[in-house]
Amino acid sequence: MCFVMGTLSFDGLKQQASFYLKEKIRSARLVLTDVTPVQLLVEEVTSGKPWSPDAKTMGLISRSAFDCDEYIRIIHILHRRLSSFEWENWREAYNSLVLLEHLLTRGPESIAIEFQGESSIIEEMLALQYIDEKGFNWGLAVKNKAERVLKLLKGGTFLKEERERARRLAQGIKGFGSLNRYLTSTDNEPNIFRRCNSQYENYTGEKREYSNQRDEEESRFLQIIG
Repeated sequence: MCFVMGTLSFDGLKQQASFYLKEKIRSARLVLTDVTPVQLLVEEVTSGKPWSPDAKTMGLISRSAFDCDEYIRIIHILHRRLSSFEWENWREAYNSLVLLEHLLTRGPESIAIEFQGESSIIEEMLALQYIDEKGFNWGLAVKNKAERVLKLLKGGTFLKEERERARRLAQGIKGFGSLNRYLTSTDNEPNIFRRCNSQYENYTGEKREYSNQRDEEESRFLQIIG
């Protein structure tokens, strides 16, 4: 029994150490590089963690997308997540689709044009088949999300209707006081947010290189305590 308790205690220490190191890495990136808190949020919610992005966080990201600099950072991460889609990393793809759907209905209108080039990759996700140990059909969940995103990417009437529906929903939530913090309309943004067209093609390769370096650094840190 003592051995078991000792093992659990050690596992707990490993988890705390892992969390501590990740937080230190995040803090260092904020201080030593030009990475922004929103950029870190996007990386976090589109990771392979077993939970989807929450509405409050996606609302913050969609509002920040109206700022030109943040827009470029956000779409860069989403482009990278989607373009590197592999079956074993399906959770990254699914979480990215969840955020992309939110941006399509609440973010800048240019998002739809920006990600039309990823349609073929998203179509590949339709074939995913996976049922977890609890019997939940994640393959079907990914398929439904992918189909909706593909339909939104086509633009036209459906996209306009969904953006209007999201706007009305946000206005309704505002009437319930503090609940408006979880979902805010982006069609009535304050003037501090500036709409901008995509500059993704001009996004420097240095940030792509840094992203890869950051992943390698985190991996080395975790190996040390593993």
